[in-house]
Order: sequence, then C-alpha cells, then structure tokens
Amino acid sequence: MRVLVRPAQYAALALYILFLGFPLLWLISASVKSSGELNSLTVSLLPGEWHWDNYTEALSKQGLVRSAANSLVVALASTALSVVIAVPAAYVLARLKGKVRAAGVGWILVSQVFPVVLIILPLFLILRTLGLADNLAGLTLVHTTYMLPFALWMLQGYVAAIPVELEEAGAMDGASRLTVLRTIVFPLLAPGVVATAMFSFVSSWNEFFFALVLLQSPENYTLPITLTMFVGGEGKVALGPLAAGAVLAAIPSIVFFGILRKKLTSGLMAGAVKG
Repeated sequence: MRVLVRPAQYAALALYILFLGFPLLWLISASVKSSGELNSLTVSLLPGEWHWDNYTEALSKQGLVRSAANSLVVALASTALSVVIAVPAAYVLARLKGKVRAAGVGWILVSQVFPVVLIILPLFLILRTLGLADNLAGLTLVHTTYMLPFALWMLQGYVAAIPVELEEAGAMDGASRLTVLRTIVFPLLAPGVVATAMFSFVSSWNEFFFALVLLQSPENYTLPITLTMFVGGEGKVALGPLAAGAVLAAIPSIVFFGILRKKLTSGLMAGAVKG
C-alpha cells in the first residue's frame, strides 16, 4: 500500500498544477488562433492554424507598450514605497505591547473592511486638490495607501515569529540597536519582505478600479485599462488581440516572480542558518 502513496502524491500534485495552469494554457492557445476559429462552435485547445498576427495587432494598437510602461512604473514605485514604510512600522507593531498595539491592529483590520467604492470619491477629491488627479504619481500614492495595511499585516507576522531572545543575545554581546536590527532581524525578515513585495507588485499591476476612475488621459492609462479597449463600442470583442495582449501583460509579473523567487529561497536558507 505504501508503494502507491508516492505515485498518488505525484498524481495529485500534477492535477493541481494542471488545474492552476489550464486557464493560462487556454489563453496562450487563444492568442494564436484566428478570429474564425475563436468564434467557431468547435472547441479545441490546440489551434488549427497558428495566427501570430494577433500579437502584432495587439502591440500596434491601443498603446499597449506605453500602458505597460505606465503599469511598470506605478507597480515598482508603489511596491518600493509599501515595503519601505511597512518594514519599520511592522517591527514596531510586532514588538509593542498593550493598548497601542491593539489600536494598531484594529486600524489595520478596519481599513480592510471598507469597499473601494466607498473611498474612491474622497480620494479623487483629495488628489484633484493636490493636482495629482489623472497622474501616475497620484495613482502610485493611492496604490501604496491601499496596499499598505495588508503589507503591514503580513510583515508584522514575520517579525513576531523572530524570537526576541536573539535580539537580547545580540545586545548582551555588546551590539548596538542598529547592529542588532541589521545583522539579526533584517536577514531573518528577508523572506517576509520578498513575499510582501511580490504581493504588492501583483496587486498594483492588476489593479483596475482606481486606475479607471483616476486616469482620464489615454497617455496615462495603465495596462488593465488599455486591455478593455479591445472591446468595441458595440460590445464586439477582438478576442485574438485581447488574448495576445493578456499574455504579454502576464510576462512582467512572471519575470518579477522569477527574480524574487531566488531572493526568497536564499532568504529562507539564511533564516534557517541563523535560526
């Protein structure tokens, strides 16, 4: 019976990966199908004829490259801001005791309760007053504000998992507070920082509602807004170019994950050694 356990585990893992990856496979297949094949009632995963013109059309129309650059700038800037602000705040929140910590945790939880439609109007009025409406800098601030509570919540959990005794041992060895943070806390916190950065980048990269309301100029559109323009005024969808644009839109996120995955692995190993 034990002989069958390992193959069953591999089979379950393969099915799970297939389940997660099937929408992406179908999207890639749709991106290289002709319009006639996409509108046909016959369903097939593999295209009957490879139609690469969808990618050419997606890149040549609607300013897809410019929108991708806008999304990349906003996502990287809001990710950096979220991490820089959340790391010290999470450390203080995790190490605090008593009513101050309870108030901080309560603020984080309450901030996640409000739906975005409730805060979009005051945000728009504030940004317009500051001259940041229809502006990538304003959208970056909004994304940072929206992502910060969850980033703070994630990181404070990682900080709380680091034993205080390690910091006390460093202090007893004569290390200053900054030395303890730099040599003990931050290396152990690295996996949490990387995970938070991944979450923040993907959240900003895929964000649609704030960008739809706050951006009016086509030259400032982010990628999710531009992809909706493949839907015609009469509701007719350019399925092939839309699928090709969606595939291209997924590439930066995959590259970002690929880069940070190595950092996450090395951080986990460093944390294991120091632990």
